[in-house]
Amino acid sequence: MEVHEASPGFELVEYQRKWVEALNRGDADGADESFTPDCVIHITGSPLPDLDLAGFKQMLNGFFAAFPDLQFTMNDQIDAGDKVAIRWSAEGTHTGPLGAAPPTGKRVRIEGVLFDHVVGGLVAERWEQWDQPGMLRQLGFA
Repeated sequence: MEVHEASPGFELVEYQRKWVEALNRGDADGADESFTPDCVIHITGSPLPDLDLAGFKQMLNGFFAAFPDLQFTMNDQIDAGDKVAIRWSAEGTHTGPLGAAPPTGKRVRIEGVLFDHVVGGLVAERWEQWDQPGMLRQLGFA
């Protein structure tokens, strides 16, 4: 699977390259190769803002069920040693249930940013923000 990079001239750090490949296959278990087992993922706007790795994978599996064709593109990256910042976008079609919401068949484009603390080449802690209200508007739910 090819990693989508919108901005030419940069290579993703290795853990992120592997992670994007897994995301674009719809494989949440790919997180095991990119995150430490005790990683904490902080997601702004999430019902549970601090997820462990199992909770993160469960959340992603819900998205993969709702958007089975979801594809991620890494648009920019700043790598500063043990800190990595990435701006990303994703596109997919809502063909499965999203929580209690039935499929709409609508295509969405989502954008977000993340900041990782990396230890031993793996994410030990992640802070992520993405445009959840924009996604809900595109689906007609907001």
